[in-house]
Amino acid sequence: MQRGDWTFRTVSDGCFRLDGGAMFGVVPRVMWEQHHEPDDQNRIELSLRCLLVEHGERKILVDTGIGDRWEEKHRRIFAIKRRPNQLVEELRTLGVEPSDVTDVILTHLHFDHCGGTISDDGDGLEPTFPRAKHWVQDKHWRWAQLPSERDRASFRSEDFAILETQGQLEKIAGAGEIMPGVRVTPVHGHTPGQQVVEFHTDDGVVAYVGDLLPLASQLRVPWIMGFDLNPLLTLEEKKRFLSRALEDDFTLVFEHDPLVECCGVGYKDGRFTADPPYTLDERTS
Repeated sequence: MQRGDWTFRTVSDGCFRLDGGAMFGVVPRVMWEQHHEPDDQNRIELSLRCLLVEHGERKILVDTGIGDRWEEKHRRIFAIKRRPNQLVEELRTLGVEPSDVTDVILTHLHFDHCGGTISDDGDGLEPTFPRAKHWVQDKHWRWAQLPSERDRASFRSEDFAILETQGQLEKIAGAGEIMPGVRVTPVHGHTPGQQVVEFHTDDGVVAYVGDLLPLASQLRVPWIMGFDLNPLLTLEEKKRFLSRALEDDFTLVFEHDPLVECCGVGYKDGRFTADPPYTLDERTS
């Protein structure tokens, strides 16, 4: 997708599965299964869709997927389906080498969002993108160092601690523009200090919504993950963000929806809608 002098392309790190009930909290299965078919273990498929943004000399990657470093036990639990080194190889098909990436913006540090940040080349762990600044909210960084018992299984410290020792970490203090045209908006209901990433171009706003809106079906405001630490806060954050997205005609890019890559935001019969779903290429037509 081309927006002015910005280029947006999605890059897949494969897919995995999580429990459908956990993905929808108090929403009954009879409702959510109309949109997401569960397997025999009640798990639904989730994409690992990252976003490559090119503007001037910058090559920006938003989130890094789940990565390679998983034991067979966890591959089975999460039904991880991906090729070895998939994210890097997909970038290469687009003509982008790991050393070309100038910035990695992490929505948050859960393992399915930053797992590809660090690689093991056989001689130890190293940043996958050796020249890139890695941007994360300071509040979330501090939370990830000492998470609660409820969410500590979502973090793998080796996926991000090395960034600090290598001098590649950029901590962000709240909302604002972190580089020309790139704004981050913290949201705290899912995990303290998650950030939505917004690209403000001369031809509209493209927003990568992370786990504020993992799936297009979750534009329904009460459809909130059981994983969220503060679901009532998520509810309010979704309403505020979607109201702004509707008013300003945002294009939303979904990280986890296996069928809907992106959409506009509509409003009908008292609720927000995906209006209609697109791929990034279709959104330009």
